[in-house]
Amino acid sequence: MPKPQPLVVALAYDGLCTFEYGVAVELFGLPRPEMGADWYRFATAAVEPGDLRGLGGVRIVGDGGLELLEQASVIVAPGWRGMDHPVPAPLVEALRKAHAKGARLMSICSGVFVLAATGLLDGRRATTHWRYAEALRQRYPAIAVQPDVLYVDEGDLLTSAGSAAGIDLGLHLIRRDFGPEAANTVARRLVVPPHRDGGQAQFVERPVPLAHEASRLSPILDRMRADLAGDHTIKALAGAAGMSERTFLRRFEAATGETPARWLLAERLNRARDLLETSPAGIEQVAQAVGLGAPALRHHFRRQFSTTPGAYRARFARG
Repeated sequence: MPKPQPLVVALAYDGLCTFEYGVAVELFGLPRPEMGADWYRFATAAVEPGDLRGLGGVRIVGDGGLELLEQASVIVAPGWRGMDHPVPAPLVEALRKAHAKGARLMSICSGVFVLAATGLLDGRRATTHWRYAEALRQRYPAIAVQPDVLYVDEGDLLTSAGSAAGIDLGLHLIRRDFGPEAANTVARRLVVPPHRDGGQAQFVERPVPLAHEASRLSPILDRMRADLAGDHTIKALAGAAGMSERTFLRRFEAATGETPARWLLAERLNRARDLLETSPAGIEQVAQAVGLGAPALRHHFRRQFSTTPGAYRARFARG
């Protein structure tokens, strides 16, 4: 018997945060025939009866009510209508029942307050927009609030920071369910990176690099990605970009938010993660392919992903 397509159900309510809802639709609700017959199904569950008005004047008609949660594999809570607005008791109960049956609950931005109201996040890690992190901590002290990350994956409970971080979390979930190539394909359709490193500190303003500087740096980034195992010295990179070493370092950090060494390490770790998911190569071979020794790979992998390469492969390897 073929495996049923996972059903993603997004919650809709009066005062709906339309951007976060749109993120859920874009990630999980668009027809994607290139993904095959196992791709997600999508539905919208109306939290309350009657006419639902989203921010910006749109009106939402759900595919059904809370009964849809009984069939869901994933339930998405977009940003909630306000921290001071109580979460309806029927919604809390429906989420608890769905979770008990195996549904994964995912929140975007202030949608974490919906998940928090269920009590399921007690004793677990979670995040939300930096503006709401302290309020979440005060109102739900049993939650281990992580204020400086883009998203938190607790397996069955997934939470993201600000609105756009919902894209990061959604791509992460797609990666979990369908592998890196599927996540990369969706990211290309969205014209976003398949994995964005860093935390909420990225909201700090940085000057936008001038167009001619970006055109000089882009080939350098491509060169580094194409040869992750190479010895990319600042002198060689600066020479290829036609800049002095000091100018290159300044322009590189302005364009990427990272030093060349940190940027390259992140690329190496992301490539190692892809290989661990898709390749039978041993840890030593993976480390060599990305330009890191095995001890260095294990050290940096644990720091970045809070797990070992071997444990990551055991959990996420495809096939």
